[in-house]
Amino acid sequence: MPEGDTIYRLARRLQVLVGTQVESSDFRVPRFATSDLAGARVLSLVPRGKHMLTRFDLAGQAITLHTHLEMDGEWKVVGHGKLLPRRLMGDARLVLATSGPTAIGLRLPVVELLPTDAEHTVIGHLGPDLLDDALPVPEIIARATANLESQPDRPLVSALLDQRLVLGLGNVWVNELAFLRGHLPLTPVGQVEVEPLVRLAVRAMRFAVQPGGPGRVTTGNTRPGERYYVYGRTGEPCRRCGTKLEFSPEVPNDPGVRHTWWCPRCQT
Repeated sequence: MPEGDTIYRLARRLQVLVGTQVESSDFRVPRFATSDLAGARVLSLVPRGKHMLTRFDLAGQAITLHTHLEMDGEWKVVGHGKLLPRRLMGDARLVLATSGPTAIGLRLPVVELLPTDAEHTVIGHLGPDLLDDALPVPEIIARATANLESQPDRPLVSALLDQRLVLGLGNVWVNELAFLRGHLPLTPVGQVEVEPLVRLAVRAMRFAVQPGGPGRVTTGNTRPGERYYVYGRTGEPCRRCGTKLEFSPEVPNDPGVRHTWWCPRCQT
Protein backbone atom coordinates (compact mmCIF):
# COMPACT_ATOMS: atom_id res chain seq x y z
CA MET A 1 0.00 0.00 0.00
CA PRO A 2 1.36 3.47 -0.83
CA GLU A 3 2.48 5.35 2.28
CA GLY A 4 2.09 9.03 3.13
CA ASP A 5 5.32 10.10 1.44
CA THR A 6 4.20 8.39 -1.78
CA ILE A 7 0.94 10.35 -1.82
CA TYR A 8 2.76 13.57 -0.98
CA ARG A 9 5.07 13.15 -3.97
CA LEU A 10 2.09 12.22 -6.14
CA ALA A 11 0.31 15.44 -5.15
CA ARG A 12 3.44 17.37 -6.12
CA ARG A 13 3.47 15.67 -9.53
CA LEU A 14 -0.23 16.43 -10.05
CA GLN A 15 0.27 20.14 -9.36
CA VAL A 16 0.44 20.58 -13.14
CA LEU A 17 -3.37 20.41 -13.03
CA VAL A 18 -3.75 23.42 -10.72
CA GLY A 19 -5.20 26.39 -12.57
CA THR A 20 -6.46 24.31 -15.49
CA GLN A 21 -10.11 23.93 -16.44
CA VAL A 22 -11.79 20.56 -16.77
CA GLU A 23 -12.94 20.03 -20.35
CA SER A 24 -14.55 16.66 -19.67
CA SER A 25 -14.75 14.11 -16.88
CA ASP A 26 -15.47 10.40 -17.10
CA PHE A 27 -16.32 8.74 -13.79
CA ARG A 28 -16.20 4.98 -14.25
CA VAL A 29 -17.65 4.14 -10.85
CA PRO A 30 -21.37 3.43 -10.49
CA ARG A 31 -22.14 5.96 -7.77
CA PHE A 32 -20.78 8.93 -9.74
CA ALA A 33 -21.19 7.65 -13.30
CA THR A 34 -23.41 10.61 -14.23
CA SER A 35 -21.32 13.25 -12.46
CA ASP A 36 -19.83 15.98 -14.64
CA LEU A 37 -16.97 18.30 -13.70
CA ALA A 38 -16.76 19.99 -17.10
CA GLY A 39 -16.07 23.68 -16.63
CA ALA A 40 -14.61 23.26 -13.14
CA ARG A 41 -11.29 24.95 -12.35
CA VAL A 42 -8.71 22.93 -10.43
CA LEU A 43 -7.83 24.88 -7.30
CA SER A 44 -5.48 22.59 -5.38
CA LEU A 45 -4.39 19.05 -4.62
CA VAL A 46 -3.94 18.30 -0.94
CA PRO A 47 -2.49 15.01 0.36
CA ARG A 48 -3.73 13.86 3.75
CA GLY A 49 -1.81 10.77 4.74
CA LYS A 50 -2.87 8.18 2.17
CA HIS A 51 -5.85 10.25 0.97
CA MET A 52 -5.88 12.80 -1.86
CA LEU A 53 -8.20 15.80 -1.92
CA THR A 54 -8.54 17.55 -5.27
CA ARG A 55 -10.46 20.79 -4.92
CA PHE A 56 -12.45 22.48 -7.68
CA ASP A 57 -14.47 25.60 -8.28
CA LEU A 58 -17.50 24.56 -10.33
CA ALA A 59 -19.52 27.65 -11.21
CA GLY A 60 -18.86 29.11 -7.77
CA GLN A 61 -19.46 25.83 -5.96
CA ALA A 62 -16.57 24.36 -3.97
CA ILE A 63 -16.28 20.65 -4.83
CA THR A 64 -13.72 18.10 -3.64
CA LEU A 65 -12.72 14.87 -5.33
CA HIS A 66 -11.65 12.39 -2.66
CA THR A 67 -9.52 9.46 -3.79
CA HIS A 68 -7.50 6.75 -2.05
CA LEU A 69 -5.04 4.44 -3.78
CA GLU A 70 -5.22 1.62 -1.20
CA MET A 71 -3.08 -1.31 -2.44
CA ASP A 72 -2.44 -0.69 -6.12
CA GLY A 73 -4.26 2.40 -7.37
CA GLU A 74 -2.27 4.99 -9.30
CA TRP A 75 -2.56 8.23 -11.27
CA LYS A 76 -1.15 8.77 -14.74
CA VAL A 77 -0.71 12.15 -16.37
CA VAL A 78 -0.59 12.42 -20.17
CA GLY A 79 -0.62 15.30 -22.61
CA HIS A 80 -3.62 17.41 -23.51
CA GLY A 81 -6.25 15.36 -25.33
CA LYS A 82 -4.33 12.12 -24.98
CA LEU A 83 -5.21 8.78 -23.34
CA LEU A 84 -3.25 5.76 -22.21
CA PRO A 85 -2.95 2.67 -24.45
CA ARG A 86 -6.20 0.71 -24.70
CA ARG A 87 -4.78 -2.18 -22.64
CA LEU A 88 -4.43 0.21 -19.69
CA MET A 89 -7.62 2.20 -20.10
CA GLY A 90 -9.66 -0.80 -18.96
CA ASP A 91 -8.34 -0.09 -15.45
CA ALA A 92 -9.38 3.57 -15.56
CA ARG A 93 -11.82 4.64 -12.86
CA LEU A 94 -11.67 8.35 -13.62
CA VAL A 95 -10.50 10.42 -16.58
CA LEU A 96 -10.10 14.17 -16.13
CA ALA A 97 -9.35 15.93 -19.39
CA THR A 98 -8.30 19.52 -18.68
CA SER A 99 -7.15 22.54 -20.63
CA GLY A 100 -3.69 21.31 -19.71
CA PRO A 101 -2.80 17.64 -19.15
CA THR A 102 -5.19 14.73 -18.79
CA ALA A 103 -5.15 12.86 -15.47
CA ILE A 104 -6.24 9.22 -15.39
CA GLY A 105 -6.89 7.33 -12.16
CA LEU A 106 -6.26 3.60 -12.50
CA ARG A 107 -7.67 0.92 -10.20
CA LEU A 108 -8.80 3.53 -7.67
CA PRO A 109 -10.94 1.78 -5.03
CA VAL A 110 -12.14 5.11 -3.59
CA VAL A 111 -13.51 7.80 -5.90
CA GLU A 112 -16.10 10.21 -4.56
CA LEU A 113 -17.28 13.79 -4.90
CA LEU A 114 -18.43 15.92 -1.98
CA PRO A 115 -18.77 19.58 -1.04
CA THR A 116 -15.41 20.95 0.08
CA ASP A 117 -16.92 22.02 3.39
CA ALA A 118 -17.81 18.36 4.01
CA GLU A 119 -14.25 17.03 3.74
CA HIS A 120 -14.33 16.31 7.46
CA THR A 121 -16.76 13.47 6.75
CA VAL A 122 -14.00 11.52 4.99
CA ILE A 123 -10.83 12.66 6.79
CA GLY A 124 -12.07 14.11 10.08
CA HIS A 125 -11.41 10.86 11.95
CA LEU A 126 -7.74 10.83 10.99
CA GLY A 127 -4.79 11.73 13.17
CA PRO A 128 -2.22 14.46 12.50
CA ASP A 129 -0.43 14.17 9.17
CA LEU A 130 3.34 13.97 9.62
CA LEU A 131 3.76 15.76 6.28
CA ASP A 132 1.15 18.47 6.84
CA ASP A 133 2.62 21.71 5.46
CA ALA A 134 -0.06 23.82 7.11
CA LEU A 135 0.83 22.98 10.73
CA PRO A 136 4.03 23.74 12.66
CA VAL A 137 6.17 20.63 13.10
CA PRO A 138 6.20 20.89 16.93
CA GLU A 139 2.39 20.87 16.93
CA ILE A 140 2.29 17.80 14.68
CA ILE A 141 4.74 15.98 16.93
CA ALA A 142 2.82 16.92 20.08
CA ARG A 143 -0.53 15.77 18.68
CA ALA A 144 0.80 12.48 17.34
CA THR A 145 2.67 11.78 20.58
CA ALA A 146 -0.42 12.41 22.68
CA ASN A 147 -2.54 10.16 20.47
CA LEU A 148 -0.09 7.27 20.65
CA GLU A 149 0.46 7.64 24.40
CA SER A 150 -3.29 7.44 24.91
CA GLN A 151 -3.09 3.70 24.07
CA PRO A 152 -0.20 2.48 26.28
CA ASP A 153 -1.10 -1.23 26.08
CA ARG A 154 -1.20 -1.39 22.31
CA PRO A 155 1.67 -3.02 20.37
CA LEU A 156 3.94 -0.38 18.87
CA VAL A 157 3.63 -1.31 15.19
CA SER A 158 -0.14 -1.65 15.45
CA ALA A 159 -0.45 1.83 16.98
CA LEU A 160 1.83 3.41 14.39
CA LEU A 161 -0.21 1.89 11.56
CA ASP A 162 -3.48 3.26 12.97
CA GLN A 163 -4.27 6.27 10.80
CA ARG A 164 -6.64 7.54 13.50
CA LEU A 165 -3.63 8.12 15.75
CA VAL A 166 -0.97 9.30 13.33
CA LEU A 167 -1.35 9.78 9.62
CA GLY A 168 0.86 8.62 6.78
CA LEU A 169 2.94 5.77 8.20
CA GLY A 170 2.78 2.43 6.43
CA ASN A 171 4.44 -0.91 6.90
CA VAL A 172 7.84 0.10 5.56
CA TRP A 173 8.11 3.07 7.90
CA VAL A 174 6.86 1.35 11.05
CA ASN A 175 9.27 -1.58 10.66
CA GLU A 176 12.19 0.73 10.01
CA LEU A 177 11.29 3.13 12.83
CA ALA A 178 11.02 0.28 15.33
CA PHE A 179 14.49 -0.87 14.32
CA LEU A 180 16.03 2.61 14.37
CA ARG A 181 14.70 3.23 17.88
CA GLY A 182 15.68 -0.27 19.08
CA HIS A 183 12.18 -1.49 19.98
CA LEU A 184 10.69 -4.90 19.31
CA PRO A 185 7.61 -4.46 17.08
CA LEU A 186 5.17 -5.80 19.70
CA THR A 187 6.51 -3.67 22.55
CA PRO A 188 3.57 -1.91 24.28
CA VAL A 189 3.49 1.79 23.51
CA GLY A 190 3.66 2.54 27.22
CA GLN A 191 7.17 1.09 27.35
CA VAL A 192 8.44 3.30 24.52
CA GLU A 193 9.75 6.87 24.49
CA VAL A 194 7.13 8.04 22.02
CA GLU A 195 8.12 11.64 21.38
CA PRO A 196 11.63 10.87 20.03
CA LEU A 197 10.16 8.16 17.80
CA VAL A 198 7.57 10.57 16.35
CA ARG A 199 10.22 13.24 15.89
CA LEU A 200 12.36 10.74 13.97
CA ALA A 201 9.36 9.73 11.83
CA VAL A 202 8.71 13.36 10.89
CA ARG A 203 12.34 13.99 10.04
CA ALA A 204 12.71 10.79 8.01
CA MET A 205 9.50 11.26 6.02
CA ARG A 206 10.22 14.90 5.26
CA PHE A 207 13.68 13.96 4.08
CA ALA A 208 12.09 11.32 1.82
CA VAL A 209 9.90 13.88 0.03
CA GLN A 210 12.58 16.49 -0.64
CA PRO A 211 12.51 17.49 -4.33
CA GLY A 212 15.36 15.79 -6.11
CA GLY A 213 16.22 13.77 -3.00
CA PRO A 214 16.84 10.03 -2.71
CA GLY A 215 13.27 9.18 -1.73
CA ARG A 216 12.45 6.65 0.96
CA VAL A 217 15.68 5.35 2.47
CA THR A 218 16.67 4.66 6.08
CA THR A 219 20.17 3.21 5.72
CA GLY A 220 21.63 6.12 3.76
CA ASN A 221 22.46 3.69 0.94
CA THR A 222 20.29 4.15 -2.15
CA ARG A 223 21.58 1.14 -4.08
CA PRO A 224 18.92 -1.47 -4.97
CA GLY A 225 18.27 -3.78 -2.04
CA GLU A 226 20.23 -1.60 0.38
CA ARG A 227 17.69 1.07 1.32
CA TYR A 228 16.21 -0.56 4.44
CA TYR A 229 17.55 -2.10 7.61
CA VAL A 230 14.88 -4.76 8.14
CA TYR A 231 11.85 -4.33 5.86
CA GLY A 232 11.53 -7.18 3.37
CA ARG A 233 14.79 -8.86 4.49
CA THR A 234 13.49 -12.16 5.88
CA GLY A 235 16.30 -14.36 7.15
CA GLU A 236 19.05 -11.96 6.05
CA PRO A 237 21.74 -10.73 8.45
CA CYS A 238 21.18 -7.52 10.38
CA ARG A 239 23.14 -4.70 8.78
CA ARG A 240 24.38 -3.62 12.22
CA CYS A 241 25.17 -6.82 14.14
CA GLY A 242 24.90 -9.66 11.63
CA THR A 243 22.17 -11.53 13.54
CA LYS A 244 19.60 -13.31 11.36
CA LEU A 245 16.49 -11.14 11.05
CA GLU A 246 13.16 -12.47 12.29
CA PHE A 247 9.85 -12.32 10.42
CA SER A 248 6.19 -12.77 11.29
CA PRO A 249 3.43 -12.78 8.65
CA GLU A 250 0.36 -10.60 8.66
CA VAL A 251 -2.90 -11.72 10.20
CA PRO A 252 -5.64 -11.78 7.54
CA ASN A 253 -8.34 -9.13 8.01
CA ASP A 254 -6.39 -7.46 10.82
CA PRO A 255 -4.92 -4.17 9.53
CA GLY A 256 -2.91 -3.77 12.74
CA VAL A 257 -0.88 -6.96 12.19
CA ARG A 258 1.08 -6.74 8.95
CA HIS A 259 4.23 -8.49 7.75
CA THR A 260 6.84 -7.60 10.36
CA TRP A 261 10.64 -7.81 10.44
CA TRP A 262 13.05 -7.19 13.30
CA CYS A 263 16.49 -7.92 14.68
CA PRO A 264 16.27 -9.96 17.92
CA ARG A 265 19.58 -8.50 19.12
CA CYS A 266 19.34 -4.81 18.17
CA GLN A 267 15.68 -4.51 19.19
CA THR A 268 14.67 -5.21 22.77
